[in-house]
Amino acid sequence: MNPKPAIQSQYKAALAMLRQAIEKCPEALWVDDSYQNPFWRVAYHVLIYTHFYLGPKEEDFVPWEKHQKDLQLLGQDIPGARAYSQAEVLDYLAFVLDEVDTQVPALDLAAESGFHWLPFNKLGLQFYNIRHVQQHTGELCERLGAHGEVEVEWVGMG
Repeated sequence: MNPKPAIQSQYKAALAMLRQAIEKCPEALWVDDSYQNPFWRVAYHVLIYTHFYLGPKEEDFVPWEKHQKDLQLLGQDIPGARAYSQAEVLDYLAFVLDEVDTQVPALDLAAESGFHWLPFNKLGLQFYNIRHVQQHTGELCERLGAHGEVEVEWVGMG
């Protein structure tokens, strides 16, 4: 059995739910800085780390063309940082989906993760990465629900 199609499907489903959350987010909530990490920043955090961990190893990572230094780090004030628009984050999401289609088929699932702080193989890394997407997507969905009963539909397969 080849698990790669199932892995791709679950990435796509998780990212489809994130896309819904981004698209449904009202502008006021998108930039609401009463949260330690505004909505846009959490969405960007999810995407940059999904992109990062899809790659072979840390040294091979090439950030998105609009990346701002250290903006992926949650809980930190980054002087001079500019909020990404919903359109920009959706563009990055589309890029990450393309990376799923490129990187997952090429994976050696038995190889080491490629990230020395993650002591498991590439298969384990895919589960870790998808769980990260879902954890923060759930957080964003909770915010949406608290600000107007906006709901994100469940996506079972991508």
